[in-house]
Amino acid sequence: MADAVLRGAPERFSIAGHSMGGRIAMEVYRMAPNRVARIALLNTGYLPLAAGTAGETETRKRAELVALARSQGMPAMLEKWLPPMIAPHRITDGALVNTIIEMMSRKTPEIFAAQVRALLARPDATPVLEQIRCPALLLTGREDGWSPPAQHAAMAERIRGSQLVIVPGSGHMSMMERPTEVSSALRAWLYTC
Repeated sequence: MADAVLRGAPERFSIAGHSMGGRIAMEVYRMAPNRVARIALLNTGYLPLAAGTAGETETRKRAELVALARSQGMPAMLEKWLPPMIAPHRITDGALVNTIIEMMSRKTPEIFAAQVRALLARPDATPVLEQIRCPALLLTGREDGWSPPAQHAAMAERIRGSQLVIVPGSGHMSMMERPTEVSSALRAWLYTC
């Protein structure tokens, strides 16, 4: 995925990635640090699959979601996947929930399975964080249980001069839950850092 980004990007560019896209952005930086002018990592992580029981549990839960997508379709899988992805008070927000389900239902179970395989094989990006020397934004939702504020604070500590933004009232889908706040942080990162 990082190779594809680098093939299509200009010689020097800014990169922002959300969730798995943040992991791809870190890999892009690892591969071509001199090409990256700025990096924004939103609602993401940097550690590899945990060893032992925690890693086995994550693998099993992700496999269950893939099996559900294949047997009942993406909308059925998303109904199970989505609740912990958004702030608890937004789970009854029909417009938000339906928009996310509609957006993600455009992908096939095979694409979802490939993304899960990539996530399970994710590398440890700690060394990459420590090498970042361009303006860096780390952003997550205050209620993001998948990529929580503490994890982003730990990432920010590893990137000298980075900016940490915690979006109130938002879970993992911050760009859809709080688009105004996220857009404001991204504009500041692009134009004033």
